[in-house]
Amino acid sequence: MIRTTTPRAIAALCIAAAMALAGCTDASQTASSGGQSASASASTASNQTLIDSIDKDDAIAKLVPKSIADKGTLTIGADASYAPAEFVAADGSTIIGYDVDYAEAMGKLMGVKVSFANATFDTLIPSVGSKYDMSVSSFTITAEREKQVNMISYFTAGMAKAVLKGNPKKIAADSLCGVTVAVETGTSEEADAQAQDKTCRADGKSAVKILSYKTQTDATTNVIGGKADVSYADSMIIAYSIEQTNGAMEQLGGITDAEPFGVVTAKKDDGLSKAVQAATQKLIDDGTMKKILATWGNEDGMIKTSQINPPVK
Repeated sequence: MIRTTTPRAIAALCIAAAMALAGCTDASQTASSGGQSASASASTASNQTLIDSIDKDDAIAKLVPKSIADKGTLTIGADASYAPAEFVAADGSTIIGYDVDYAEAMGKLMGVKVSFANATFDTLIPSVGSKYDMSVSSFTITAEREKQVNMISYFTAGMAKAVLKGNPKKIAADSLCGVTVAVETGTSEEADAQAQDKTCRADGKSAVKILSYKTQTDATTNVIGGKADVSYADSMIIAYSIEQTNGAMEQLGGITDAEPFGVVTAKKDDGLSKAVQAATQKLIDDGTMKKILATWGNEDGMIKTSQINPPVK
């Protein structure tokens, strides 16, 4: 997947770059959206106009649980350190990104506003159904996660790695044995690094040293600072972080293990997953999803069909 920077994302990119280099994302920040919403800060000429043009779909609105329809707001948890999917804007509190735009578009179809709360990635799934109605935060759909929650597919991406420009330590693209790797806590990349570590040890090779951080910005920062050799994250995040560092980093190898991403709802969600799936499919079918993703340079992540708990490997 190739990410290109659109004109309207340049300001957000510069801000995100500064945050990545300083490691200053604050996971305690919160942001609300609706009306002049979170995406308005990042998309005054593009996605906000698109979102504002979306009308309520009565058939989809009927699928929304009564408790959510009555309060009129869908509460969403996200780890806002994962640009361009979800990250904190220039004002230090507003959450922006293509996941935010997508969620707002869903909210318009459902006839409710959306409110985003910022939290660390590993706390999101345990909080869905109690603290949050759902979570939209670049979750790879896995069989293990589907045992805990419902996952509704909306996007696809793979795993990728980044190293310092020129790969001065000559890190191999296909192995983490003997490598110090920076990952975000609770991600699929962390699990893969742990699995590779076991394989390396079993084969008599050097172990993988895993540095697990609460935010992806910290992972990127520590590769630039030399504490880690490799940053390992989802492909669109790696592409974006490379841009953030103004050429200080480069991608190592290609994209592997492309998998669908899913919106997370509780197992007993009173039908919310059905509303999310219906809204997502409508956004795909009428071209809105492609426009949203294209604004953020990620239209290659489009899927054709949204499913609830799709079969996974």
